[in-house]
Order: sequence, then C-alpha cells, then structure tokens
Amino acid sequence: MSIESIRESALKHAVHNAATHGGRANTGPVMGRIMAECPELRGKADEASRIIGKIVDEVNSWPHERQIIVLQERWPELLETKRKEEKKKTLPPLKNVERFKIVKTRFAPNPDGALHLGSAEPIIFCDEYAKMYNGRFILRYEDTSPIIKAPILEIYDWIKEDLDWLGVKVDETYVQSDRIEIYYEYAVKLLEMGSAYVCTCTSQAFKERYMAKKACPCRANSPEVNLERWSKMLDGRFKKGDAVVRIKTDLAHPNPAVRDWPALRIVEGVHPRQGDKYRVWPLYNFSCTIDDHEMKISHIIRGKEHEVNTTRQRYLSDHLGWEFPEIINIGRLGLEVGVLSKSRIRSGIEDGSFTGWDDPRVGTLRSLKRRGLQPEAIREVMIQVGPKPINATLSWDHIASVNRKIIESRARRFTFVRDPVNLKVTGILGEHDVRLPSHPDHPEWGSRNYSVRSDKGEAVFIVSGEDAEKMRVGGFARLMGLFNIEITHLGSGEIHARFHSKSHQKARELNFPFVHWLPSGVGIKARVVMPDASTARGIAEEGCRDLKEDSMIQFERYGFVRVDSQSPFVAYYAHR
Repeated sequence: MSIESIRESALKHAVHNAATHGGRANTGPVMGRIMAECPELRGKADEASRIIGKIVDEVNSWPHERQIIVLQERWPELLETKRKEEKKKTLPPLKNVERFKIVKTRFAPNPDGALHLGSAEPIIFCDEYAKMYNGRFILRYEDTSPIIKAPILEIYDWIKEDLDWLGVKVDETYVQSDRIEIYYEYAVKLLEMGSAYVCTCTSQAFKERYMAKKACPCRANSPEVNLERWSKMLDGRFKKGDAVVRIKTDLAHPNPAVRDWPALRIVEGVHPRQGDKYRVWPLYNFSCTIDDHEMKISHIIRGKEHEVNTTRQRYLSDHLGWEFPEIINIGRLGLEVGVLSKSRIRSGIEDGSFTGWDDPRVGTLRSLKRRGLQPEAIREVMIQVGPKPINATLSWDHIASVNRKIIESRARRFTFVRDPVNLKVTGILGEHDVRLPSHPDHPEWGSRNYSVRSDKGEAVFIVSGEDAEKMRVGGFARLMGLFNIEITHLGSGEIHARFHSKSHQKARELNFPFVHWLPSGVGIKARVVMPDASTARGIAEEGCRDLKEDSMIQFERYGFVRVDSQSPFVAYYAHR
C-alpha cells in the first residue's frame, strides 16, 4: 500500500469517524480499520501511525459541517453503514429476593434543597429494580429536622416534578412529619420494654462515659422513670438539650458512634408544615428503621457512608423483633463541574452567588434539565455506573456524549452569529441561492433557504466576532454553502472582502476556513446562557422565532442548546 493510498484511506476513515462522533475523530479506531483492511502494514505500523495521526489532526480542525459534507460527497456509502446496536446494559440482579413477597424500594430525600445529579443515582437504581421485579417504588420525605436541615415547602413539589421528569413511577408517597404519632408509639413501647431510656446527662458527660465504654446513670432507670421523663419531654418541663431518648446497644462496641445512640430529641422551633405542633422529633436512624419496617421495604439502596447507620438500625430492629431489609451500599457520585452540595447551593442562593436552584453552575436536576440534559441520558449514565460501593466522579464530556447520541438525530440545525461583525463582499457575479439542510440525516425536514441578490456586485453579511478575529488581509474563507471570499480590508466595525470562487471543492482543497453567516438585517436577537452563567449575544436565524420552549436545537459550529423562552429568544447551552 503506497503512502498516498494510506493517506486516502486515513482520510476516509477519519472523516467518517469524526462525522459520526460529534466532530472529533479518534486515531485508534482509524488505525484499527486501516490495519484490518491492509494487514501488510503491520510491519510499518510506526510510519503508518505518523501519517494517520497527521490526517486525523487535519480532519479534527475542520468544522463538523465540513466533515459531514465531505463524507456525503466522497463516501456516501459509509452513511448507509449502521453501527451494531450495543446490547442494552442492565443492573445486576438483586440478592435474596425470595425473602420478600414483593420487592419494594424507596427513595427518601430530605426536602431541604433541590435534587441533584448525585440524587439521581439511587433514584434510578430503585426505579429500575422496582420495574425489573414488578415491585413498588416508595417516595418518602424525611423532613424531621426542623432547624438544622429545615425543609423548604416548594421542594416537596419539586421532588415530585423531578421524579416525573426522570420517568419514575411512584407507587406510594409518605411524609415523615405526618407520622410523628407513630414514632411516639414506638418510643413508648421501647421505653416500656427497657430497650430505650431517657438520658438527662449533658452531652459532654455522656461522651466521656461512652468513650470509656461505661453506662451513664440514666441507663439503669426503670421503665416508670423513663416514661415520666418522656412526659416531661413532651409537655415542656424539659427544655431543649435537657433530655434525649437513647436506644440501648453494646457499650463495648468497637465503634463509639454505635453505643447507645440518640433516637428522639427536643427541638424548639417551627416546622414549615407542622408549625409548633411537636417539640420532640425523631432522629434519622429511629424514624428510618420504623418506616422501612412499616412500609415493608425489601431492599435499601444508599451511600456506603451509611454503614454506621445500618449497624445502629439493626439494634433497633432486633429490639422489636423485625427482619432487616437487604442493604446495597453505593459509592458517592461526584461531578467534575458543577456544585452538588445542597448546603453550598442554598447558601449561594442566599448570598446572591447563584441565581437559583436552576443556576447553570450547579448540578441540580432542575439546572441540568434547563441546560438540555435528557432524562434518558441520566438513566443511561447511572446504569453504566452501576450499584457499586466505590466513589466515582462523572466526566461532563461523558455525560455530554451520551446526551448527544440522544438529541443529535432530533435536533434541527440553525445558525447563530455571536457578537456579529459586518462583512461587505464585492465582485459578486450573478445571484446565489443557498439551501442549508434543517438536518443532514432528515431531508424530509426541509431546508433554510437564502437568496443572495447583490446590489452592483455587493452584499453585506454578518459573521461571528470569533471568526472575524481570525481573518487576515490576503486570507481566504468560505461562507458555508455560499461561496469563497478573499479578505481585502479589516476595519474597526466592518470587514471587506471580494468574491473569489464558487467551488466548494476548491475551498476544501485549499483548506479555507469555513465561516457561518447570515445576510445583514435578517434574523432575530438571541441570547445563549452559558454553563458559567455568562451570556452570549448575537443574531439567530429567523426560523428560531417559531421554536417552542424546551426544543433542543443545534446552532451549527456552536453547540446544542435548549430553547428557554421564545420572546425574547433565550437558549441555554448544553454542550458541543
């Protein structure tokens, strides 16, 4: 195989790889295809690799639209090649399903902030398993911390909306703050059994004793004394910090956090839903254990940081003679860009750093939805991660690649000229009609048509400020789909050029940069909100005026965006 043949083959496969993978070819697959076609090159792999690398770099420097056009013109047969559909990845089967009459999973958020991408991990796992085993998905609001993690009323509805958006079917819904009387009943039962006690020691005194593996004096009190103290907690004779209900465990347990853990405490504050109706509130491990039993949860999927909580909860479950659910520990999920911490987002909103829970700089589901991330993409990414007990950080590039596969085939193409600069072209011969496809794979969607009618051989266009900065006097460019120009003058507010040639082939051969454009005076004002919350301003073509909110489109050579409002036209940037 000659060097020229290697170049030609490399160009073909690089263009195909780039055109079908969002505009960027990868050397590995290109090299693999060429070696498969010509095994005799294996002895010259280094030389072939250098040639292929240069070709791949050249193709990657082209606009994505140029890559598609070249593929359509030179190797249209490759467009007919369908990649084998990857086998759909599924979650591993649940363990010990036979223990339960029905598989019941639960997602139990604290409504103190909007759900984020990390929340989507247990949501998707619980939903997938409920569907896999014809089970039930439980939504349980854990809102029994009126002060430290105070619930926000609107978040209750937002959580339902987010689950709806993710395609989750909620079978049962519970709110823990509506179940306080149930927790009180179990508290009394445990006190009567001698499995719990009301401790009036100071926190420091109790800590010194449990660290020394010694019991506090309250532990030996009779049920009658404990029930009297419980009454004082309820009626106000005990104040905040005076008393706490503790569950008896093993005082010699190697983990001090397990030893006689607190179950209920006095909170002097107003709950957003219950007001001041209750002053004794259950702590997480108490209400969680009771609800998991009452709601017949079979499998609990939660972060591995809850391992200590699992140990605490088993003690309570054993006291009450209950079987414990199966536990699946999963790692914490991070995002390399965007803030996921609800407390950080909340404080950022309060001090004005963020515009709200859907600020593009945060990783909430509301923000990601506004940026154009599709729920199917989130589900696919989570299933790829799988229920593993290891922490993982998601790459935005990976999320974007999954999302791109979903939206690419249904996103119409439009032109957006950011920071427009006037371009005056002279020497134009005749009239020029331009037909730009609404989508390269969907000719039935029609095209965006422009007719360039020159006035005495002149016409004025707008090009983006970024493209304008790259132009040099004596240099050339191709106005995409139109003709080639030679730059003759760079002014402060306008660029002058003259008509050079019509041929697209010539532009390709001479490696002219491809520039998107609009006729001057055509289009609508548009704003694009970027991931860093900055705003790009420019002109979008007229067809954008008719787009509906939530439409996903592609601004050619710019990126995929979601239409946020129609008038004025505002879009949120998703990704390339």
